[in-house]
Parts: sequence; structure tokens; C-alpha cells
Amino acid sequence: MPGKLTLIATPIGNLGDLSERAKRALSAADVWIVEDTRQSGKLQAHLGLKRPMLVLNDHTSEVKVHSYAREAEAGKEMAVLTDAGCPGISDPGAHLADLCYELGIPVEAVPGPSAVTTALMLSGYYAQRFVFLGYLPRKSGAAKKELEPFFDSPHTLVLFESAFRAKNILRLAGETLGERRYSICREMTKVHEQVFRSQLPNVPTSDEAPEKGEWTIVIEGRRKRCGKLEVR
Repeated sequence: MPGKLTLIATPIGNLGDLSERAKRALSAADVWIVEDTRQSGKLQAHLGLKRPMLVLNDHTSEVKVHSYAREAEAGKEMAVLTDAGCPGISDPGAHLADLCYELGIPVEAVPGPSAVTTALMLSGYYAQRFVFLGYLPRKSGAAKKELEPFFDSPHTLVLFESAFRAKNILRLAGETLGERRYSICREMTKVHEQVFRSQLPNVPTSDEAPEKGEWTIVIEGRRKRCGKLEVR
């Protein structure tokens, strides 16, 4: 009988957000498949567990990914987790899950913390419809090309970005999307959590939004004018 692949959402900052179901699934797993053994090692220490860990990140070879799937096929219960949040969301865990489906290996998911939905909540914007763009391309032209289809869109946009590139992305967004409200959600659920709200094309100073920690950017969808009212 094959084993099982369980995709487990883990805290994005506050370890108190780990669900009881996630704890049980992590304890039951024979092997953890992780993005970074140092980060997941801290989680094992917090839970008082010691499990073998295999690395799955953007540098993991196709051969390795297939070998992980074969271990599950041979009967291992394998837990997949990222450094923070949901595996498979802007994360190579999705490739392993896809492969396991093809091999007939059961795949389960334990829901939980997500930087995407947490930032949408903190932004205060109405997000009945939103688009997650993950990390935009590093080249300015390519980044603008990804943003251009949303110039007149009512969809709220969610982006991941490093603290050092985020302000450049905001400048590009201002040039491409025009005036639009946005929120920077920094260090969410951690001691130094910050939500900075402003409007494009304004870019915050380092005093207003320090270039530190994990950043998630939420850009409000275009609000349509109908008479004197603004509607989405």
C-alpha cells in the first residue's frame, strides 16, 4: 500500500497559530519535506519532535523530487511544509503533489496560516475578487508587463517581495496602475508587525516602512465611478 503526502500549513511568524490538526499530522509523519532544514528544525524543537528532513526548494533536481514520490509510493507518510505559510503557494511543493497524484499516492492538505489571506484581511480593502501574483519578475519591463492587464481591473492584487526590492516594485506599480490605494503588511503575526497604508504613486520612506522582514503588498482594485458613488 502506498503511503501518503500531507501538505501542512505552518505559522507565518507566531508559533501559536499552529493548529492541533497540524501538530498531529507533523507528529504522524515518517519524513518531513522542507524548504530549509534550519527553519523547520526550529519547529521540530518547538514540538519536541525529531524527524528526518528532506529538502525541496527551487534548486532541488527533478531526480530528487521523483525519489521523494517513490518513498511515498513505497509506504512512507510524508509531510510537506515551507518555511512559513502554505506549501504549494508560490512554492515547489506543488510539483511533488502533482507527481504523487499521477502515481496514485493519496494527497491531503491541512489548512492554516497564509500570508496572502492574512494580508488581505489586514489591508482593510474589499477583496471579493483578488489575484495573487507572487513575486514579480526582477526586470522592470517584465514586471510592468505583468501589471499592465490590471490597469482598469477591479481585482485586488497581492504580491510577495523582499524588503530590499519592494519599494522599486511600488514605483513600477504607480507608473503602471496609476493612483491606487495599497498596503504594506510587514512581519505579519510577529512582534514587530506593521501595516502601512498609502496611495500609489507614493512610496514610503525608510522611517515609514523599514526595509526589514517579510513584506506582502496588497494593491486595491480599481474603483469604478458611478455618479457620485464609487463602486467595484
